Amino acid sequence: MNNTTNWYAQLFKPTWSPPSWVFGPVWTFLYVLIAISFGRVFWMLIKKQIPFLVALPFILNLIFNFSFTPIQFGLKNNYLAAIDILLVLGTLIWGMIGIFPHARWITYIQTPYLLWVSFATILQLTITYLNWK
Repeated sequence: MNNTTNWYAQLFKPTWSPPSWVFGPVWTFLYVLIAISFGRVFWMLIKKQIPFLVALPFILNLIFNFSFTPIQFGLKNNYLAAIDILLVLGTLIWGMIGIFPHARWITYIQTPYLLWVSFATILQLTITYLNWK
């Protein structure tokens, strides 16, 4: 873990990059919202209240979201992490649009997640650019 911390600390980051302690509380809050809203999406899918294609972006979003940390900090690969965070953002927007006609509150509850992922995407793309080799 120390090697990973050293690696990330040595990366060039923009001056507006938040301190590392911010990420834990933000993600804890977001994961509560994700658990509630995504859980409802999957329940609606099981109950056949929505078609599979409406739930698909939520499934993909979880895969891409959970892949980010191993890619960024395990593989220490900014390029793949940049692609992954774009996929997180894209599947989130796709999911918000797709679920809106079925359960608007799920779209609305994703707003903090959308704002954070948008910020995280810009941050990751900036870090990737600043550390381009």
